[in-house]
Amino acid sequence: MGTGIAHSIFVLALAISVGIFLGAKLKIKGITLGITWILFCAIACSHFGMTLDPLVESFAKDLGLILFVYSIGLQVGPGFFSSFGKGGLRLNILAASIVVLGCATAYVIHVLSGTDIATMTGVLFGAVTNTPGLGAAQQTYQDLTGVANPDIASGYAMAYPLGVVGIIFSLLAVRWIFRVKLDKEEEQVIAEKGEEQQIAVFDMKLTNPQIEGIYVRDIKLLTHVNIVVSRLVDIHGNEFMPDGDTILHVGDRVRFVGDSKNERTIMLLGERTEVAWEEKEKNMHLISRHIIVTKPKMNGRRIGDLKVRAAYQITITRIRRAGIELLATPDLILQLGDRLTVVGEQEAVDKVAKVFGNSTKKLDAPNLASLFFGIILGVALGSIPFTLPDLSQPFKLGIAGGTLIIAILMGAFGTKWHLVTYTTSSANLMIREIGISLFLAAVGFGAGKSFIPTLLGGGYVWIGYGVIITLLPLLLMGIVGRKWLKLDYFTLMGLIAGSTTDPPALAYATSQSSSNDRAAVAYSTVYPLTMFLRVLTGQLMILLFL
Repeated sequence: MGTGIAHSIFVLALAISVGIFLGAKLKIKGITLGITWILFCAIACSHFGMTLDPLVESFAKDLGLILFVYSIGLQVGPGFFSSFGKGGLRLNILAASIVVLGCATAYVIHVLSGTDIATMTGVLFGAVTNTPGLGAAQQTYQDLTGVANPDIASGYAMAYPLGVVGIIFSLLAVRWIFRVKLDKEEEQVIAEKGEEQQIAVFDMKLTNPQIEGIYVRDIKLLTHVNIVVSRLVDIHGNEFMPDGDTILHVGDRVRFVGDSKNERTIMLLGERTEVAWEEKEKNMHLISRHIIVTKPKMNGRRIGDLKVRAAYQITITRIRRAGIELLATPDLILQLGDRLTVVGEQEAVDKVAKVFGNSTKKLDAPNLASLFFGIILGVALGSIPFTLPDLSQPFKLGIAGGTLIIAILMGAFGTKWHLVTYTTSSANLMIREIGISLFLAAVGFGAGKSFIPTLLGGGYVWIGYGVIITLLPLLLMGIVGRKWLKLDYFTLMGLIAGSTTDPPALAYATSQSSSNDRAAVAYSTVYPLTMFLRVLTGQLMILLFL
C-alpha cells in the first residue's frame, strides 16, 4: 500500500497509537492485555497490506529492544544482588525453578508434538508474558541462520492472551487448593509485621554503668548493633549534637536512631524517657530537615568520608532510598536521589543543603550521557563471540543479553565508578514504554503476513501448549512454596507474578490486601533475576536445541 520512510513511520505510529488505546479501554473483569495490543494491531495492519520498509522494521525492532531492556536493567540493578540476601534467596530459587520448569515443559512438548523449537520458544515466552525473552530468541535465531522466523512471534501472539489469564488463574488455584482465607492470612501477616526490621527512634536515659566514660563511636563495639546518636542532653542539662569523640556518662539523655529489631539490645543501655526536644530546639535553633542528594560529585561517596559532623556540626541520622529507610552508617554509599534526614542548627543545615545540592529540578533532567554510554558497552558486549562446548557456532549474548547485563551492573555499581545512572521513575518509564512499543510494532509487522494462514493451518494448537507451559510450573512451585516453605499467600502471589514478570498479575495480587505490601515486595525481589534468566533462556533454547 506504500513504501518509503514516511509511510513506515506512519503505519508504525498507527499501530502503536491504536494498540495503546485498546490496551487502556478493553478490559474483562479488570484484566487487560495492556501494551501487547500493539502487537496484535501491527499483525492486523500487516495482514491487510500495510508494510514497513525492511530496514525501518529491523532498526525499530532492535532499537526498541535495546531501550526496553536497558531501562529494565537500570531499574532492577540497584536491588539485583541484594535480592539474594535474607529471605530473598529462597524466593529467587523458587522463581528460577519456575523459569527452568517452563523451559523444560516447552522442550518436552517440542519433542512429543514435533513442533519446531523456534516456534515453541515463541509459545513459551507468550505463555509467560515475557517480551524481552522473545526479543532475545528472535535475535539469536537470526544471528544463527541469517533470516528472521515469523513463527516465533506468531507463537508468542497466540499464547499471550491465555498466558495473562492463566497466571491469575494459578493464583486462584493455589488459594483453592490450600483453602486460603484472606482475612486470617491478613491477621497473620499483621502479627508478623510488628517483628520486622524498621528504622526507629529511641529517647533514653543512660543507666548502665558500662556506658560510663566510653566514646560515642564505641557504642557499636559494646552493643554489636548499628546505632546513630543524633542528640544528647548531659547531666548538667546542656543539649548538643554528639560526635564520635563525645564521652558518655550515666545520667545522660540521648536520642538513638537504629533498627527496631535491636530494641532489646539498645534498652540494655538505659531506660526509656521523654525529652522535650522540640522546646529545646527552639532555644538552641536545632532543626530536623530532609535534604536530597542532587550533586553528581556526591554520587558514590561514603558518608564517613564526608566528615559533615566535624565540618558543619550536623548529624545525618537516616536515608530514604527508593521507598526504603536506611540507617546512616559511616560505610553507607550515597546515591543521587537519596533523601537525607539531618539534624543541626539552621545555618549549618542550610550550608549542608548546598553541599548535597538539594535541588529537585536537577533530578528532572535525564542523564543521556550514561544512557548512551551504557548502550555502547551493552552492544559491544553482546557482539563478543564465546565458544561453548557442543555448540557448532560461537555463542553471543546479543544486544538484549549484553545490554541487560551492562545496565544491571551500572545500576548496581555505577556509584562506585562515579557514574550517574539515576533517572526519575517517569523518565525510566518513558524510555521503557517507547522501547517496548517500537519492538512490539516491528515484530507484529514482521509476523503479520503469515499469522492467519499459520493459525488456520493448525497453529491454534499452540494456544493449548501455551496453557500447559503457563500453569504447570506455577502450580507446582506454588504448592512447594505454600506446603513446604510455608510462605504466606500474599508473598506467594507476588512470587508467581514476579516469576512471570507480569504486571496484570501483580495488580491483581496487590488488590487482594489493603493492609500489607508483601505481594509487591516479593515481586520486586524476584523480578531482577527472573528478567535476566528469561533473556538468557530465550537465547539458550535456540542455541542448544535448534
